[in-house]
Amino acid sequence: MGKLVASVVLVLGLSGFTYWFLTCPCDRIPGGYLLGAEVEESVGDWSFANDVTLCQVQINAGFLPHSINLNCMSTNAGDLYLSCSNCGTKRWSNAVLSDGTARLRLHDDVYPVTLTRVMDASELDRAWGARVRKLNPLTVPASPPPPPGAPRPDGWWSFRVDSR
Repeated sequence: MGKLVASVVLVLGLSGFTYWFLTCPCDRIPGGYLLGAEVEESVGDWSFANDVTLCQVQINAGFLPHSINLNCMSTNAGDLYLSCSNCGTKRWSNAVLSDGTARLRLHDDVYPVTLTRVMDASELDRAWGARVRKLNPLTVPASPPPPPGAPRPDGWWSFRVDSR
């Protein structure tokens, strides 16, 4: 009887792990591998990314893939950025500093990309401006949009997204 219970628990545990690994990130819960149609063509204009509320990004952060939901925004020129506050304390951003290869899912399509932390103040300001423009027409309960003209806060990081 004990082996049967252990087997059932093991099967349920593996099923739950597999479901989570293949279906998340979910809200603020990270996930694993991002499923979707792999897009192999290089993307030069990411303006269509503003049609999604959040981008899903998969990075290499150890033994298993690690995916999360992030704010993403495209500039008027079609450049794409990912952003976060207090990035220095987050697992994903520190992993990207070591290895910028990633996969980005927008809708049902997955794009192989390279993420590069932006350090130039003028480029950070362009990314911040794109974020303000994108979020102001939206209602995002988890993170209210900054008002137009709001200064870029300290501790706000941005990563440029480039097709690989």
